[in-house]
Amino acid sequence: MVSYKDLGLVNTREMFAKAIKGGYAIPAFNFNNMEQLQAIIQAAVETNSPVILQVSKGARQYANQTLLRYMAEGAVEYAKELGCKNPQIVLHLDHGDSFELCKSCIDMGFSSVMIDGSHLPYDENVALTKKVVEYAHQFDVTVEGELGVLAGVEDEVSAEHHTYTKPEEVVDFVTKTGCDSLAISIGTSHGANKFKPEQCTRNADGILVPPPLRFDVLEGVEKELPGFPIVLHGASSVPQEEVATINKYGGALKDAIGIPEEQLRKAAKSAVCKINIDSDSRLAMTAAVREVFATKPAEFDPRKYLGPARDNMKKLYKHKIEDVLGSAGKGGCCC
Repeated sequence: MVSYKDLGLVNTREMFAKAIKGGYAIPAFNFNNMEQLQAIIQAAVETNSPVILQVSKGARQYANQTLLRYMAEGAVEYAKELGCKNPQIVLHLDHGDSFELCKSCIDMGFSSVMIDGSHLPYDENVALTKKVVEYAHQFDVTVEGELGVLAGVEDEVSAEHHTYTKPEEVVDFVTKTGCDSLAISIGTSHGANKFKPEQCTRNADGILVPPPLRFDVLEGVEKELPGFPIVLHGASSVPQEEVATINKYGGALKDAIGIPEEQLRKAAKSAVCKINIDSDSRLAMTAAVREVFATKPAEFDPRKYLGPARDNMKKLYKHKIEDVLGSAGKGGCCC
C-alpha cells in the first residue's frame, strides 16, 4: 500500500471547495508519457495553478503502474525544483470501469479515482460507486462518480449517443453513494470529432458550428445540489490551428470540432470545478511532431521532435489555465 500523501500529492476535496467559491475550474490534463507530464507541470508552475494529472485505464497499461507512481512523485519534486514551494497536484484515475481497477490505483498512490458506472442500470451504478467510495475514503482518497453518458470515443471509453444527466436523480445518487464529485452529461463529447456534421450548422465561411451545451441541465443539477463539485468530461475545444497544421503536413482530420471556449468559460464560473482536457494536447503534440517530420525529413533524434511537441503542449496548457478555466494564481506556489 502506497499513500499518496507520501508522494507529496493532494486529493481534490479542498481544491474543489476553493474552486467553487472562487468561480473557476481546475484543469484535469491527461498524460501518457514524460513530455506530456513535463509540459503540464511547467505550465501549472508558471501560471501558479493547481492541477489534476489524469491517467486513463489505457494510459496506465501503456506507461506501467509502477512507473506512474514514481512519475507522479517526480512531478511533485519537479514542481518544487521549478520554484513552487507547495505544489497542489492530484493524481487521478480517469474513467475507472471496475472496483478492482480503482482499488489497485488507490493502493498504488492515486489521490483521486473516478468510477464510471454510467453505462450500467441506475441501481448498479449506485452500488458500484458506493463500493469504491467506501474503500477509497478509508485512505482519504476522493471519488468522482458519473450520471449520464457522453458520446464519442477516447481510449477505451466509447458511446454512440448522449444520455443527458437527469437533475431529479442527482440528490439520490450522491446521497446513496457518498461520492465527492459528480461528472454530468450536458452535451460535451469525447474525442476530436465530438459532433457529426448533421448535428452542427455552418457559418458564412463554411466552418462547422457545434450545438450549444445544455446549460439548463447544469442549472437543474446546481439547483438540486447547491455547492456540490461538478465535473465536465470531453471538454477539449479542438483548436483549429492545430488541426490545420496536422492536415497541412499529411494528416487526415476531417470535420474535427470541439467545445467552444466561451462555453467552457461560462461553465467554469458555475459549480463545474473540474474540466477534463485530453484531445487538445494530443492535437498539439501531433501537430508539432508532424511539422518536424515534414520540414526536417532527415531528423531522427526523438528530442528534436518531442521537444517541440512538449513546448506546443505547454503553450496550450497555459492558455487553458489562464484564458479559459481561470485557475491561474490559485495554486499555492510562492514562485
